[in-house]
Amino acid sequence: MTALPEPLAAPYDFIGIGLGPFNLGLACLTEPVEELNGVFLESKPDFEWHSGMFLEGAHLQTPFMSDLVTMADPTSPYSFLNYLKERGRLYSFYIRENFYPLRTEYNDYCRWAAAKLSSIHFNQTVQSVTYDEGDGLYTVRTAGSAFRARHLVLGTGTPPHIPEACRGLGGDLLHNSRYLQEKAMLQAKRSITLVGSGQSAAEIYYDLLSEIDVYGYRLNWVTRSPRFFPLEYTKLTLEMTSPEYVDYFHALPEDTRYRLESGQKGLFKGIDGELIDSIFDLLYRKNLPGPVPTRLLTNSSLNSARYEESTGTYTLGLRQEEQGRDYELDTEGLILATGYRYAAPAFLEPVTDRIRHDARGRFDVARNYSIDTTGRGIFLQNAGVHTHSITSPDLGMGAYRNAYIIGELLGREYYPVEKSVAFQEFAV
Repeated sequence: MTALPEPLAAPYDFIGIGLGPFNLGLACLTEPVEELNGVFLESKPDFEWHSGMFLEGAHLQTPFMSDLVTMADPTSPYSFLNYLKERGRLYSFYIRENFYPLRTEYNDYCRWAAAKLSSIHFNQTVQSVTYDEGDGLYTVRTAGSAFRARHLVLGTGTPPHIPEACRGLGGDLLHNSRYLQEKAMLQAKRSITLVGSGQSAAEIYYDLLSEIDVYGYRLNWVTRSPRFFPLEYTKLTLEMTSPEYVDYFHALPEDTRYRLESGQKGLFKGIDGELIDSIFDLLYRKNLPGPVPTRLLTNSSLNSARYEESTGTYTLGLRQEEQGRDYELDTEGLILATGYRYAAPAFLEPVTDRIRHDARGRFDVARNYSIDTTGRGIFLQNAGVHTHSITSPDLGMGAYRNAYIIGELLGREYYPVEKSVAFQEFAV
């Protein structure tokens, strides 16, 4: 990485704050653009993407073409295929005949790309962002450094969500983002309860069920969903990750968009169908010698929780929603596979007056992914399901969004942006 600039050096065209896959993709795509001078600031010491969920065999739910760059520039040297070529694994990947990269493989690919870029600076925690009306520049301050730019691109990601009932509870409960680091601790307990309904919950349940007879714990899986919903991955449904659907969804009334947001979770938060079948098959095999000490509890919402330090036991207050009946469940280990929720970074407080918010207090994200009052000053990666639908967290649409943002930064199109790809019509 290049040396950090002196405080208040000459301004950049843009500053990317946070380095998940989306801002890393932006870094790759802007590297060859001579007219753009940008810098990316990340608080971590290196790139890391959900390392607590690198389970054996776990893979992406999108194919390799949803890498950092391909859908915007198939000729980019930062493509997943070029990574495989440099690693000497291109033919192995070809023979494997599986388009879905392993999760550990994707993380290594991102680290490979980040190591090639001069615009990325790690160990840079942003403390504040201010705006100078006189020179029209944002100043981004970290410990010991300050950077100025005309534009910002927010890529701080979505932090782990802890349900209200479990906040400040005590004990050693954990969010699934730390699962692998704490797995040995969990398996030493007499009982483990997993709360959640998505892919991460299913992967953890399968992993723990695989070794239930080795360690002898009881294993519970609690979900408020009425069933274990598979990820809907049919091709006409996938057309909802298209520019036309973004146009359609964004133009809908705000109340309609929020209603659709809550109803479309199965389109991007469901469980891989093959994994659901594998869980059933594993249950079948484990039950052949006799009943396995495991329970799958659907329709059950977590409404309360308490922790007894003397026994190291959690008591979960659950409600069977369809029956309207309350019940309790005791457990020593507790894993919350409860997803991630966006929280506006505290460093934005000094520029709150420059940011648009909707009636519910969330960012009012424009069609061009900007959130500031000028419409082209601050851009947002992800965190826009309420304005841009399921395309917001979708890795396959990351390169599309970055091509769009680059066009806004330049004032002209640099990477051609597809506008019509779907066979179906979404609007009248």
